Amino acid sequence: MKENKKIWLSPPHMGGRERELVKEAFDANWIAPVGPHISNFEQELSKLSQDFNIAALSSGTAAIHLALILAGVQKDDNVICSSFTFSASVNPIKYLGANPIFIDSDKESWNMCPELLTKAIKDGIKNNKKPKAIILVHLYGMPAKLDELIGVASSFEIPLIEDAAEALGSKYKNQQLGTFADFGIYSFNGNKIITTSGGGALVCKNKKLIEKAKFLATQARDEAPHYEHSEVGYNYRMSNVCAAIGVGQLEVLTERVTRKREIFNFYKNELSMIKEITFLEELEVSFSNYWLTTILLDKNSTIDREQLRLHLEKDNIESRPLWKPMHLQPVFKDCKSYVNGVSEDLFNRGLCLPSGTAMTTEDLKRIVKKVKELYEV
Repeated sequence: MKENKKIWLSPPHMGGRERELVKEAFDANWIAPVGPHISNFEQELSKLSQDFNIAALSSGTAAIHLALILAGVQKDDNVICSSFTFSASVNPIKYLGANPIFIDSDKESWNMCPELLTKAIKDGIKNNKKPKAIILVHLYGMPAKLDELIGVASSFEIPLIEDAAEALGSKYKNQQLGTFADFGIYSFNGNKIITTSGGGALVCKNKKLIEKAKFLATQARDEAPHYEHSEVGYNYRMSNVCAAIGVGQLEVLTERVTRKREIFNFYKNELSMIKEITFLEELEVSFSNYWLTTILLDKNSTIDREQLRLHLEKDNIESRPLWKPMHLQPVFKDCKSYVNGVSEDLFNRGLCLPSGTAMTTEDLKRIVKKVKELYEV
């Protein structure tokens, strides 16, 4: 029996001009990690981000690492981070020898809970260990409760890093995510809404801090005819070839957001009759790119998340559990956390459905058919 074609969770989707732009880089021999496409990519990305300053980097993880350094985080400092996220949000804290403190989620946005954040900061101050920075994540492209969270960070004068790795094209009060805090982070990994193959960006209002980030990202080489270094640097700059892909991808970002939202609405409309399945909805002031469509299975459902995932897998359809919270990860078992049970419950009951923008209507119908089949709808 012939196997059905693979439907991936969120594969790259080229827009058309990327090949032409990469060819320009090859023809001009700009293959080294410098070149005009990097500047073009930063300029175009800046236009989307309220004309903030941009440093194009090798990954979103690199951007978080540099943001922490620029925020003054050092060994043994405490850094607050969302627990319900991918490990890349928190690993850079450990790179610096600092201590992650995890904050659980609110039920409405699935992102950092403002009440628990306040408690964690007050506890830190009480123990003469005020947190040095906060890493807030906009999960699956869904905006967090920014007014409340920014209010908390500002009242305690703690730098805020906005991890919008999954949220390019998402907005809060009609403003692009990643532009509300002291630093913003984007990722252009192959599974993101647009890709540079691998890559990321650091966003900041302060031009001098972005210049410092670029300096650190190119091995912190001082001005001299020889190689002179007065600081430790990193090999974090995006290559000109990857940036060429990014320039082409930015041209189709609006189309990609529209398509992601269409996919979400297709699933919601087609699966709404299954009472055991619910969807993460936008808050009133939020606009999500719906990077991945996520569903939550009812606690009393006779079908659990793994049954549904494996049922789809049998038909060569990739789906994935929601992120396992960082406070439950073995590598971070000794880290302090403020928990309300929300993210653990989401992990146990949640699933990401295929959300690739190149999927056809037939692909979507096939996925929905398999879900309905399991629920005998």
